[in-house]
Amino acid sequence: MYQRIPGSADEIAFSVDEATGIQALERIAPDLPLSPRKPLAREFEYARHGTQTLIAALHIAVGAVFAHCGDTRTEDDFCRFILALLKTYPGYRRYHVVLDQLNTHKSEALVRLTAALSGVDSDLGVKGKSGILHSMASREAFLSQADHNVVFHYTPKHASWMNQIEIWFGILVKKVIRRGHFLSKEDLRAKLLAFIAYFNATMAKPFRWTYQGKPLMV
Repeated sequence: MYQRIPGSADEIAFSVDEATGIQALERIAPDLPLSPRKPLAREFEYARHGTQTLIAALHIAVGAVFAHCGDTRTEDDFCRFILALLKTYPGYRRYHVVLDQLNTHKSEALVRLTAALSGVDSDLGVKGKSGILHSMASREAFLSQADHNVVFHYTPKHASWMNQIEIWFGILVKKVIRRGHFLSKEDLRAKLLAFIAYFNATMAKPFRWTYQGKPLMV
C-alpha cells in the first residue's frame, strides 16, 4: 500500500483516521505521590464531562500531525477536515491519503468533494441506485483512482493497524489520555491540541515501517 504511493516532489502523503469517544474524565481526588516502597496512588473514581473526537493526519514523510478536535464525526466533518488539510499543505499536484474502511471514508460527500477537487464534472449517479454513488464498492473505486488530485488508499478489511496514524494514537494515549485529568470537554480539547503542537515541535519524525507482509516463523 505505502509502496504504491509515488515519492515525487509534487506529491504528498498522509495517514488519516479518527479517535472517537475520548472521555473528559476528572478524578475526584488528587493523586498521592510516590514515596519509599510505595508507587503513585491514583483515585479510581471520576466525574464524566463528555467526549471528543480527534480526526488526525500524519504527514508520512515528516512525521508531523495535523488534527481537528470536536464533538462529532460525520461525513461532513471528515470532508471539512480533508479540505483543511489540503489548505494547510497547499501547492501539491496530488495528495495521497491512507485510511481504513470506515463508511465515512467512502461517503457520498467525500465522492462529491473529490470530484470537485479533481475537476470531474460527469454525472455521479444516485446513492444506492446508480453510477459512482451506487455502493460502497463503487465509491471506493472512484476515490482510489490514481489520476485524481486527491487519491485515497484503503487498508485491507480488519487491518486498520497498518495505518501509521494508529502508532501515533498509541503515543497520544500514553502521553495524554491514559493518566489525564480533564475538567471539561474544552480542557480535554486544549490539552490534546497542546500536545500535538509540542509533538510537532520536538518529537515529530517519520516512523520506520519494517513490516514486510511475511508471517512470523514460530
